[in-house]
Amino acid sequence: MATFGNLSDRLSETFKNLRKKGSLSASDVDGTVREIRRALLDADVALDVVKEFTGKVRERALSDEVNKALNPAQQVVQIVNDELVGILGGQQRRLEFAKNPPTVIMLAGLQGAGKTTLAGKLAKWLAKDGHTPLLVAADLQRPNAVTQLTVVAEQAGVAIYAPEPGNGVGDPVRVAKDSIAYAKTKLYDTVIVDTAGRLGVDAELMKQASNIRKAIDPDEVLFVIDAMIGQDAVKTAQAFQEGVDFTGVVLSKLDGDARGGAALSVASVTGRPIIFASTGEGLDDFEPFHPDRMASRILDLGDILTLIEQAQEAFDEEEARAMAEKFSTETFTLDDFLKQMQQLRNMGSIKKMMGMLPGMGQMKQQLDSFDEREIVRTEAIIQSMTLAERQNSKLLNGSRRLRIARGSGSTVTEVNALVNRFEQAAKMMKTVAKGGVPQIPGMGPIPGARSGSKKQQPKKKGSKSGNPAKRATENAALAAGTKPGAAVAPGGSGFGLGSGVGQAAPTEEELASLQKFLGR
Repeated sequence: MATFGNLSDRLSETFKNLRKKGSLSASDVDGTVREIRRALLDADVALDVVKEFTGKVRERALSDEVNKALNPAQQVVQIVNDELVGILGGQQRRLEFAKNPPTVIMLAGLQGAGKTTLAGKLAKWLAKDGHTPLLVAADLQRPNAVTQLTVVAEQAGVAIYAPEPGNGVGDPVRVAKDSIAYAKTKLYDTVIVDTAGRLGVDAELMKQASNIRKAIDPDEVLFVIDAMIGQDAVKTAQAFQEGVDFTGVVLSKLDGDARGGAALSVASVTGRPIIFASTGEGLDDFEPFHPDRMASRILDLGDILTLIEQAQEAFDEEEARAMAEKFSTETFTLDDFLKQMQQLRNMGSIKKMMGMLPGMGQMKQQLDSFDEREIVRTEAIIQSMTLAERQNSKLLNGSRRLRIARGSGSTVTEVNALVNRFEQAAKMMKTVAKGGVPQIPGMGPIPGARSGSKKQQPKKKGSKSGNPAKRATENAALAAGTKPGAAVAPGGSGFGLGSGVGQAAPTEEELASLQKFLGR
């Protein structure tokens, strides 16, 4: 979510200064609101939206709900989060499907906003959800637009309806209208119509888009807007709302490095909800838009729910249970390690996933320096091993490691490092599987945590005397249940060998030794 990176940094810095205060005065609130206003304006959020937003934040921050709060700084952060959710649309809005298929979805927007690629992303997302989408090539003006959509459809594994070659040839209105009948015949339950765009808003573009809408009567008209477009985003959205009257917004290029705050203004200005967001170039970099989760990301509060959903999609529950059993029974192998890494890669970008964790905005430099190709190199090393070596890492002697290094294009040092990391990870996972808390290298033991190691055996009690005779006497006293050096009750013999209270009667061997000592 690089688009909102600068805004996130500015807001985090503002709240960091706020948290240092035990109580908030009116001047503190005004100073905070002033910094928020500057951050939003710098991020290209529309002026009217900024005024309304900061006005609500100031009003609530000076109210009794903050004055009575145990932690006023946290309360202000919560207020900003709530209001941010509000300008992003409030509640999540899902696609509305037709009662009688096919559901018709029309895509509109300027040229370069990413409509064609987004059509493929939407189709693939719908196919994953059990739908049978059909892409329709109704952009017949832009050079090679039909060819591009054909390639995208093939990559997404979905069908396409493209009766015209494009490049200025064909009637887009007729193509769009005929696609509905074609979808009914072939039993496709969703039709996604990719329409033409222009470099700017003009009458010809709006007329064509309006004619297509009238011809197909779509269930959803999605306005695709480039998140990096700047202040023009609001004007463009208003023009399309008047000309086509879209029902929802899709944000594209949220992974860009522009300020992108104008995208925050669209839902508030047009009154239309943001339904989807495109977060990368890949066809899988596409997700439903949740205003509350996006607000949390902007405020560096994390997005754990999205992370969990991605993990549930990538990891099989039954396989995860089997893997947990392997951890606890010490049968976890390098082959299993490889499968785990491949499943992790299926979740998408590691950087994006780590960015969803709370507070990761403060580790921006570490995230930027993280090299995701390291996982590919690790896979290459493991795949250069034989099946027996993957099952039993103890087989990896010096000659085998040299062969693996040559086969994977790495060094023996890198192979050694991988094996060491694997063994440490397996040991830690075994501890976790048994209910313990592993000790992380570089950190001391966690207070109150139960380690996975065996219980310490109680120390054996015994005499520590350096005198062998005294040590034997004291050990005998301990074995008899008496305290060494305690007074012996009188009775029987002058040598204390009688069967007094608290003493054991002497054995025949002890008596024989005593007689020998006395010279008898």
